Order: sequence, then structure tokens, then C-alpha cells
Amino acid sequence: MAGHNTLEFTDSSFDQDVLKSPEPVLVDFWAEWCGPCRQMAPTLEAIAADYAGKAKVGKLNVDFNGDTAMRYNIRGIPTLLLFKDGHVVEQRVGAVGKSEVQKMLDAHL
Repeated sequence: MAGHNTLEFTDSSFDQDVLKSPEPVLVDFWAEWCGPCRQMAPTLEAIAADYAGKAKVGKLNVDFNGDTAMRYNIRGIPTLLLFKDGHVVEQRVGAVGKSEVQKMLDAHL
């Protein structure tokens, strides 16, 4: 369910696409059946467009990529993790508004 600007992350690509990224990466841990996750999709697509060239924004479906979800102890979705230099620097659990996501990113750019 990644959009035009939103990337799709997987267990196999996570280390390369997220942990080794030179720019901050916002990862949305989500699932198709999760209503709040679907509500967040337009917000994340807008954030991805707004921050193009400054940060990566992508989604990881926990139903198909359980190894990465377990690795980061994801217990509730949606969960947003912001990675910088391979480390989690911010985390939000539950649906949040665009201004909250912007605050997360702006603090680390």
C-alpha cells in the first residue's frame, strides 16, 4: 500500500534501505487490516512528497515482514520509527497527525 512517493521496505531490503541510508528514514509499520494504518497512508504520502530529498519515508507490512517487526519489538500498529545513522531516534505508536510527523522529522534534519 505504498503510494507514489512512499517507499516499500521488506525484511530483505531493510538493512540496506533503512539502516545504511545517508538520510533519515521514517518507517511506518502497518498491516492491510489495520484501520488507523489506512488512515495514516495519505498523511505519510504527503510527508514523503514534502521531505523528498531530505528524508526517506516508507512502509513495512508487518504481516509479510515479521522478522523486522520482531527485531524492533513492534507490538501495536501503526508504529512510526525514525532512523538516523542506523539507529532509532524517534518513535510514535498509534495514528498521529501530519504536524506530529513533521515535528519528528524536523528535529533530526
